[in-house]
Amino acid sequence: MKKFINITLVLFAALFVFSCRSDDDAIPEDVHEHDEIGKVVLKLTNKNDATDIQTVNVISGVADGHLHLHAGDTYLAELDFQIKHDDHYHSSDEIEEEKDHHFITFNPANADIVVLRSANDIVRTDGNKLGLRTEWTINSTQATGKMNIKLIHGPTSVNQNYPSATNQLGQTQGGESDVDITVDAH
Repeated sequence: MKKFINITLVLFAALFVFSCRSDDDAIPEDVHEHDEIGKVVLKLTNKNDATDIQTVNVISGVADGHLHLHAGDTYLAELDFQIKHDDHYHSSDEIEEEKDHHFITFNPANADIVVLRSANDIVRTDGNKLGLRTEWTINSTQATGKMNIKLIHGPTSVNQNYPSATNQLGQTQGGESDVDITVDAH
């Protein structure tokens, strides 16, 4: 009888161990593991004056300066999303590698800025340009002008031609903001 009880206990213990291991295997994995973007570098180069280069670094949502934009000028704008490792930032290739899971939108406030997505921008498989490289034509800005830039992860649909094909601020449905920054532009 004692042998029967010992065998029963061993079987219950084995069943318990295997059932716990099966529960661990059933935990879903995070399919979108990524490093958090801690810094965004916005670089503008005046198309008519290549020496007129402006760079604003936005670290943890705080810009280290503002843009001086001149009415009538067009600027080539480049965005660089960076992650922090140890004590320094470096560019993340994740945005380009996962281009179909990302989209950038622009929203000027108190400024008439027309945005066009550049010919050399990254193109998603749906034909929409990502928004890493754009051209900004400045019609006017006020002393309180701002440009809001969002990097949306996982949108269900995107439209680069919002509000029009000649002003491609961009629009998304669904998804969540990986980055939401505002830079003073006057």
